[in-house]
Amino acid sequence: MVEFPKRSKLSKYWNLNSKIIFLNHGSFGACPKEVLEHQFKLRTELESDPVHFFDITSKKLWAEAIETLADFINADKQGMTFVPNATSGVNTVLRALSLKSGDEILVPDHTYQACWNTVDFITKRSGAKTVIVPLPFPIENSEEVTKAILSYTTQKTKLALIDTVTSPTGIRLPFEQIVFELQSKGIDVLLDAAHGPGIVPLDLKKLKPAYATGNTHKWLCTPKGAAFLYIREDKRPEINPLSISHGFSVDGNADEKIRLEFDWTGTQDLTPWLCIPKSIEHVNNLVEGGWTEIMKRNTNLAIEARNIVLEVLQTPKLCPDSMIVGLSAVALPGKGVATKTVLEPDPLHTLLYEKYNIQVPVFSWPHHNRRYLRTASYLYNSLEEYKYLAEVLKKEI
Repeated sequence: MVEFPKRSKLSKYWNLNSKIIFLNHGSFGACPKEVLEHQFKLRTELESDPVHFFDITSKKLWAEAIETLADFINADKQGMTFVPNATSGVNTVLRALSLKSGDEILVPDHTYQACWNTVDFITKRSGAKTVIVPLPFPIENSEEVTKAILSYTTQKTKLALIDTVTSPTGIRLPFEQIVFELQSKGIDVLLDAAHGPGIVPLDLKKLKPAYATGNTHKWLCTPKGAAFLYIREDKRPEINPLSISHGFSVDGNADEKIRLEFDWTGTQDLTPWLCIPKSIEHVNNLVEGGWTEIMKRNTNLAIEARNIVLEVLQTPKLCPDSMIVGLSAVALPGKGVATKTVLEPDPLHTLLYEKYNIQVPVFSWPHHNRRYLRTASYLYNSLEEYKYLAEVLKKEI
């Protein structure tokens, strides 16, 4: 057995437990020490005078956070709102849709289950239909993904829920081409960028999706509970926040209403969102070349990690290297699933954590009748950690 591995030199900027091999940045991210210290200062200021903080201080900081994130993903800041997580963003859009019996929403079969469930809930309630798109898998090239999705469109297709990077299988979809092709056919796209900012370059002004939502607590490393929802200008009058509050009864044009309704939905901790500028700046400065180099570095490590694990498992590559970013998944040997629901931990996940201190997700994905192990690669990870994982898998599988 190889020696217990060390993290990269950049791991000193995080509070991660040194006794754990943390290969799961993709689930919740990990917030650097300096950003957590910044959040603590904001919370201290809040509690020193809550009324002044909410009424005056936070409004300026909120506007700065909106503008900073809008610049980072090149989005119209007028259409940018904050939500607690991408699942909330998906729910906000889907619950606002005016669907009728027979309307269709497209969902690829790699879609995050929580968002897939939301589509099913909405279509069942309205009499519409969830259309599942089975993607070729393993994937030979990105073109066959686009082709598969387009082949399931009809005159009744009203919306498609499209991932930037899939959650259970860790694949970077050709979302730019998919969005263009679908919207050229008059089909709105809700871009699920839960794995978006900080893992893939985003340019919403160029993409022009009807809607986009994504987390910042994952690859941008903000505190937990920070995400965005972008609404294109022509769609803004149709969308309200999940929680209706004071802004609903205040008159204003579409751009004013989005601020009035979304910026205040009730008392909550605003500091995760207010830390967005600090987190973007701090992580950017950790690597020469900033975010462009960070995304490249994480991608290269993810590809190496996948190859190391595949050498042991001897299962087929699920996609070409060009469709890998900071996440990489491998299929475990054999067919079938080990758990009844995605809420139950897979036995292999439990074994790896309890026996070897390896924190890595293992998914029983019933839609493919397969189990996947998904590694994430971030600045604090080292190649030795994946070699250690491979040695453990060789012993246990």
